[in-house]
Amino acid sequence: MKKVERINVIMRYINNRAHFTISEIMREFNISRSTAIRDIREIEAMGMPLVAEVGRDGGYFVMHNSVLPDVRFTNHEVKALFIAFMATRNQQLPYLKSRQSLAEKLLGLISENQQDDLVLLNQILLFEGTNPHNPDLLDLSDLPHPMLETLIQTLLVDRYLFITIREEKTSTSYPIYLLHLYREKSAWLIEGFDLKEEKKKIIPVDHLTDVKPYPEKKRMSKKKILEKISKQEEAINLVLELGPKAIAQFKKYHPLKVSISYTNPYQTTALLKTFIDVKKHEELTEMSNWLLFLGTEVKVREIPGEILEGLQEKLRLFCQ
Repeated sequence: MKKVERINVIMRYINNRAHFTISEIMREFNISRSTAIRDIREIEAMGMPLVAEVGRDGGYFVMHNSVLPDVRFTNHEVKALFIAFMATRNQQLPYLKSRQSLAEKLLGLISENQQDDLVLLNQILLFEGTNPHNPDLLDLSDLPHPMLETLIQTLLVDRYLFITIREEKTSTSYPIYLLHLYREKSAWLIEGFDLKEEKKKIIPVDHLTDVKPYPEKKRMSKKKILEKISKQEEAINLVLELGPKAIAQFKKYHPLKVSISYTNPYQTTALLKTFIDVKKHEELTEMSNWLLFLGTEVKVREIPGEILEGLQEKLRLFCQ
């Protein structure tokens, strides 16, 4: 990192902290003590009001009501921000209604030459979901399901939720503790712990019709929730090792409750662990068909006998 860039980053690092020391700056930016002291002095000379504290636990803090200098972006930073904005097109992300105003503010901060570069990038680069014959035309709606922003606003206050989901002809309401909110296969999904049935569930955000905080009196503690999840994970009865082709098939299609963990940095091998309820005939049939879909680059570590029998029967019929 160049000196000017490093000092700019250090200024914002220390401005976001109530207190900092030279040792912290050395560790955070991997610089020597003399360089850290020199950078701090230059930052003080630029007008940042730093106050030094003497003593064993001494250090520095920024005087209250101080104002940082104007933000200045390098050419690479401007391009990185602009491309990030472009890549969000057709991704149905929350708060996309604010993206246009952000882009306009970004353009207002940069020079005409930098603006010309961004116009050219916009003409050249295409991302998933855009029409190559008309890049300004998206294949899908650019806005996510309206419940997504409502859900996030509620989550910022509380992760214990009382949700209502739309089913075929009725609606069902129940309490959950939200573990993760994530996007997969062009859909936003909730991974939550059902406080009523006491098990993990995957819920599509598109199915939500209402969400609100769950009353505190009826809640299960976070510690108890994690303990129950841990015990349920110990009941895993399907463990597979996936090779590159099987991983590619997995990405094309997989049941919502199944996920993989990569076992090397190149993401060419992975481990799949899940629990299959062998008492549910439909789930067994679906899993047998899906395992055949994964192909031959699958090594079985553990599998329920019922699924193995189903696979053997399907292969027997196929060979007839």
